[in-house]
Amino acid sequence: MNPIRTAIIGQGRSGRDIHGLALPQLGDLYRITDIVEELPERRARAEREFGCRVHADYRALLGRDDIDLVVNASYSCQHVPLTLELLEDGQNVLCEKPLARTAADVDRLIAAAEKSGAKFAIFQQSRFSPAYQQVRRVLESGILGRPVQITIAYSGFARRWDWQTLQSMHGGNLLNTGPHPVDQALTFFAPDVMPEVRCRMDRANTFGDAEDFVKLSLSAPDAPLVEVEISSCSAFPVPTYRIQATRGGLEGSLTELKWRWFDECEAPRQTLQRAPLSGEDGTPRYCGEELPWQSGSWTVPEEQSDLFLTMSFAFYRMLHAHLTADAPLAVTPQQVRRQIAVMEICHMQNPLSRLDD
Repeated sequence: MNPIRTAIIGQGRSGRDIHGLALPQLGDLYRITDIVEELPERRARAEREFGCRVHADYRALLGRDDIDLVVNASYSCQHVPLTLELLEDGQNVLCEKPLARTAADVDRLIAAAEKSGAKFAIFQQSRFSPAYQQVRRVLESGILGRPVQITIAYSGFARRWDWQTLQSMHGGNLLNTGPHPVDQALTFFAPDVMPEVRCRMDRANTFGDAEDFVKLSLSAPDAPLVEVEISSCSAFPVPTYRIQATRGGLEGSLTELKWRWFDECEAPRQTLQRAPLSGEDGTPRYCGEELPWQSGSWTVPEEQSDLFLTMSFAFYRMLHAHLTADAPLAVTPQQVRRQIAVMEICHMQNPLSRLDD
């Protein structure tokens, strides 16, 4: 089988350190043939590292029939215009996150792909996070009962001063980091449900004009309350995942999880008592019982300890099957549209002044 001939736009932390690192390690599935990078020193480095053609302008990729896939790892604010032009040219495109700033822009991209017949995917590799997949397995087993609240937190304490702190560049924690936890959060709702969105954003430690604190609450009938926190002012670590459910709960990080639950059949039998509870001597008594707790735990396997590579490899193998055998995408553009729609509401609820105002 011939490898997927791949061009990468951008040689920043995503283009080089994620895509450029992962693709050469996937054997014969992919081959990097072209790199687009505006900085000459990065072009020279890419030519040395990948032994491929290098270009200063993405338009060098247009009209080509010797490229099977273009990875758009350009600046966030360029994701829509470059992807749109490439799709209209008939190129298959994998776009980095954030895909867009508005749902209307996602609609334009989906329509362009449908019109040209090009394949279109978004690099939402955190759907393949080993911890997230373990969380799904525990929930789907039913041992925790009905989930009442699910919290996903990507938080720490950090100051930032690069271009990804600027609204004009589509920066900020919600668009930079949010696509990962928001994508996971929305999987806890039915595919056709747009949850109610309540969001609070703030600027804490950033040197730019975009937010670096996000607290997002998603709710819908017959679904758990799902909260997402993305904070750069959390000095004390909080669990990445925390689940409260009717028969137990779960919490943990991207590398370790623990959960506990009880079996209702083994629990003491209780009935509602409307009269005040009293001890044998008539003194007031509070409800108290010993539940037969059981526990479980998970630690990321050693072979998956490099989380970036683990998620990237899984995503790219899935994408290869989609490109070569028309296998379904694990994360569809329509799913990402709902994610962008949620984040668009968050921005509307939290208008922030801009440095260029």
